[in-house]
Amino acid sequence: MMRKNSGLFLLSDYRTELMGAAMIFVILFHVGMDSRNFFFPLRRLGNIGVDMFLFLSGIGLWFAWQKKPVLRHFYWRRFVRLYPAWLIMAMLFYIPNYVNTANGGYSPDIPNLVLNILFGWSFWRVDDLTFWFIPAIMVLYLVSPFYLRMIGRSSSWRWLPVLAMLWAVMVQYCPPVHSLVGHVEIFWSRVPIFLLGINCGLLVERKHNLDKASMWLLLIAFVMSLVVCLEFESALRGKFPLFLERMVYIPLAVSLTVLLAWCMDIMPRRLLCMLAFVGTLSLETYLIHIQFVLVYVQKHGLGYVLTSLVTIAVSLVLAFLLHHAVAFATRFLPK
Repeated sequence: MMRKNSGLFLLSDYRTELMGAAMIFVILFHVGMDSRNFFFPLRRLGNIGVDMFLFLSGIGLWFAWQKKPVLRHFYWRRFVRLYPAWLIMAMLFYIPNYVNTANGGYSPDIPNLVLNILFGWSFWRVDDLTFWFIPAIMVLYLVSPFYLRMIGRSSSWRWLPVLAMLWAVMVQYCPPVHSLVGHVEIFWSRVPIFLLGINCGLLVERKHNLDKASMWLLLIAFVMSLVVCLEFESALRGKFPLFLERMVYIPLAVSLTVLLAWCMDIMPRRLLCMLAFVGTLSLETYLIHIQFVLVYVQKHGLGYVLTSLVTIAVSLVLAFLLHHAVAFATRFLPK
C-alpha cells in the first residue's frame, strides 16, 4: 500500500496517536533489562519518547495559541488538563514517602512536602526524577506563551533552540553554571526539542507535501542519529556526559516522529485507535506506571516482555479510571 500523504501536517492529524507511541516507548525504557541483552541498547532508546512528547507538545501549543492567544485562557487550559491529575498522584506518592521514610525521603520537612505536592519542588532542589517530567513541563508551559509572542513579532527568535543547545553545553562544561543548575541537566537538554516543536507548528499548519529532497534528508537524519545513539548505548555507555546523547536525540526524535506519522497514514484503523487510546491517557499513564505499577510487577521476575505487557495493561486501566475521575471532578470548571 502506498503512503497517501507526506506532509508535516500529519503530525497534527496523528498527534494523539504519536503521543500514544511515545508513551509506550517511555514505559519500555523504564522496564528493567540485563545490560548484556542484545536488545539493551535499543531498549535504552525508548527514552526518545520523552523528546517526541515534548516535540509534539510544542506543536500543539502553537495551534492552541493561534486559536486563542489569550494568556489567561492558555494557562487555564493547561492547568485543567495537567494539574488535577498531578495533584492526586503527587499526594499519593509524596505523603506516604514522607511518613514511611526515616528522613522524610524527598521531603525532609512539611514545607518541602507541600512544595513537592504543589509542583515537584524536589526535582529542582535535588534532581528527584520520580515525576521529573511534570515539573519540567509546568515550567515549559509557563514560558511558552512568551516565546510564541517573540517569534510572532520577529522570526529571528526562531533561532533560540540553537542557543538552548549551547546553554546545555554550558551547563555541562562551565563550572559556575554547572554548580548552579547542573543537577537538572535533564531539563535543560530537553528545552531545544520543545522550542523546535513550537517552531514547527507553522510548518505543520501549511498543508503541503514534502518534496523528495526533504524526505531523503529526514531518512538520512534518522539513520545517522540512530547509529550514533546505538553506539553510545552499546560501546560507550558511561563514557560520555548524558547531555551529549540528548543532543543527538533531537534529530532522532524529529525524524522518527515524522516517519511514524507517515506510517500511521497507512496503518489499520484498529491499531490507530489503540494508539489514540494510549495517547489520550498519556499524562495519567506517565504518573502511574512506574511508582504504582512497575515497582510491584518487576518483583515477580516475569521477564522483560511479560513485565512490559502487564505494566502497560494495568497502567492503562488505572489511567483510564484516573482520567475519568478527574474529568468528572472538573466538569463544572470554566471551559
